Amino acid sequence: MAKHIQIGSRKIGPGEPVFIIAELSANHGRNYAAAEDLVYAAKECGADAVKLQTYTADTITLQSDKEFFRIGGGTLWDGRTLYDLYSEAYTPWDWQPKLKELADGLGLELFSSAFDETSVDFLEKMGVRVHKVASFEAVDFPLIEKMAATGKPIILSTGMCSEAEILDAVQAARSAGAIEIALLKCTSAYPAPPESMNLRAIPRLSEAFDAVVGLSDHTLGIAVPVTAVALGAVIVEKHFTLSRATPGPDSAFSLEPTEFRAMVEAVRTAEKAMGEPTLEPTAAEKNSRVFRRSLFVVRDVRKGEIFTSDNVRSIRPSYGAHPKHLREILGRRAIRDLQAGTPLDLSLISD
Repeated sequence: MAKHIQIGSRKIGPGEPVFIIAELSANHGRNYAAAEDLVYAAKECGADAVKLQTYTADTITLQSDKEFFRIGGGTLWDGRTLYDLYSEAYTPWDWQPKLKELADGLGLELFSSAFDETSVDFLEKMGVRVHKVASFEAVDFPLIEKMAATGKPIILSTGMCSEAEILDAVQAARSAGAIEIALLKCTSAYPAPPESMNLRAIPRLSEAFDAVVGLSDHTLGIAVPVTAVALGAVIVEKHFTLSRATPGPDSAFSLEPTEFRAMVEAVRTAEKAMGEPTLEPTAAEKNSRVFRRSLFVVRDVRKGEIFTSDNVRSIRPSYGAHPKHLREILGRRAIRDLQAGTPLDLSLISD
């Protein structure tokens, strides 16, 4: 797979700025004005893109009270039916072209997770430049193939997937024509405890699939995405809300604007700090090298006098001989008078 993907004018991959996505999910509260406010706020906070979710309750599940369709297992939504949850959480489709037009005007990329083939068709008409496969849909090969057939880049979240399942999903995408594929490390728990994240899998994903890699994060706070960047993530997706005090299916594990801005700033600092895999001094250190230790005469020494630990020491700054020469100098004699404070050069020492 390609080591970089191209979304519009943005090249994404190693050596490029991290692509930061604000996931709006259900945090609009079914209020269009709030959805617009989220897009504006994402821009102000430094996001590169906003992401929607394109489905309806009827395209994603069945309206049923049977036990199969009731949520349990210790989630935020225990006791509710899937149909009830998705009826509350979905983003009305007629909003989405208007939100894309708004995002385009702000210089933000807007795309969406499609949850069925009709959603892909809708997003294609809307003109998105990348498709997203949500973790729960990573096993839906017809859906992946439908996205891949568009020829556009695919971002695939890998929550709940085994390595074999990731390989199957990637192969399904590639067999249908996808060339540019990015894989996001994801833990599908809401919120996800930090100890469940296994961020060391990020370089493993990159190595195993020779792919662009990133993080879709459901933890609280900003430490995990910053750590992911240090481990090689070049995409970060994080849920975004105007206020966690506003009730909603996803608000409890979403970042507010001040937090999202802090995350963006920390990510930008982390990516600058990554640098190069070198053990040589950096340009920023060059002026400091003069203050390293070297050998100096610390007491007046007469010509012919023996150098001892009393009259020669390793001190700052670095104008004298390297401290590694101290042992070979001790016991030898000065070839001329030397004042205290003289950098001790090897040429001042008798044979």
